[in-house]
Amino acid sequence: MNSAALGKIAVLMGGDSSERTVSLRSGEAVLQALLAAGADAFAIDVQGHAVNQLLDAEFDIAFIAMHGRGGEDGTIQGVLEWLNKPYTGSGVMASALAMDKWRTKLLWSAAGLPTPKAYILSGNSDWQQIINSLNNNAIVKPAREGSSIGMRRVHHSTELQESYQYASQYDAMVLAEEWVTGAEFTVAVVDGEVLPAIQLKTSHEFYDYEAKYQSDDTQYLLPCGLSVEKEDELKELVLKAFEILGCEGWARMDVMQDEAGAFWLLEANTIPGMTDHSLVPMAAKAAGMDMSALVLRLLNEASNRNRV
Repeated sequence: MNSAALGKIAVLMGGDSSERTVSLRSGEAVLQALLAAGADAFAIDVQGHAVNQLLDAEFDIAFIAMHGRGGEDGTIQGVLEWLNKPYTGSGVMASALAMDKWRTKLLWSAAGLPTPKAYILSGNSDWQQIINSLNNNAIVKPAREGSSIGMRRVHHSTELQESYQYASQYDAMVLAEEWVTGAEFTVAVVDGEVLPAIQLKTSHEFYDYEAKYQSDDTQYLLPCGLSVEKEDELKELVLKAFEILGCEGWARMDVMQDEAGAFWLLEANTIPGMTDHSLVPMAAKAAGMDMSALVLRLLNEASNRNRV
């Protein structure tokens, strides 16, 4: 992969979302990997007047390392489309859909893909009816946040209402999703290749922000512990989920396996983390790609895909 052919690379990081800190770490890791590969790369901390920042910068292609709203939801992708600059990852539509956990689930369900039952919550929800329908075991999520921000597990109606109010601080749209008891997996797709699945084990109640970015006792099983047949089944499901959303370039899907062995799609991440705790670099390494090879592959895919 010839980095010189890509021209000047802008690594977009930061942003104004609640995931800004993680994004800065991801962007720095991407930048260092590019510099190590001899690429002509520099960072842009996207804040405030993002359009002006991009207009003032001289670059040929962008690596988007912005997590959360403003970076992962199609917004910055739309700006780059208008600027006629190729960029890594999914386009406007798939980015916007995948950022919205509720509409992601609606699409997957309509396509016949398995995803846990869920409800959109509001201030006048029937808390008892909803928690009963979710078998008194659910997780409450802001619909358009990442990194497990604002999430809580609940078992009764009072917890459900309180957790809705807590999650509402992060997003006006909040959903309650039936809890799946079993093993948790994450699977990345990079340039059409489904990377090895990783099983996640944490001492926390679920794989929350601390378990993702701060804890040293989170276990990442790679190989993931599944039989070859079950891992192939999981990879096939993930690729279908990727394609249904219209994703491009790369993404990471989070999946649960229940106690009966069935898989359930939780959510899609179209700009996965690239920090030292992140999962896509880990899976890429298992597939024979170091960090530099990974970021160059994503940039080459973007360059070829967007070329007129």
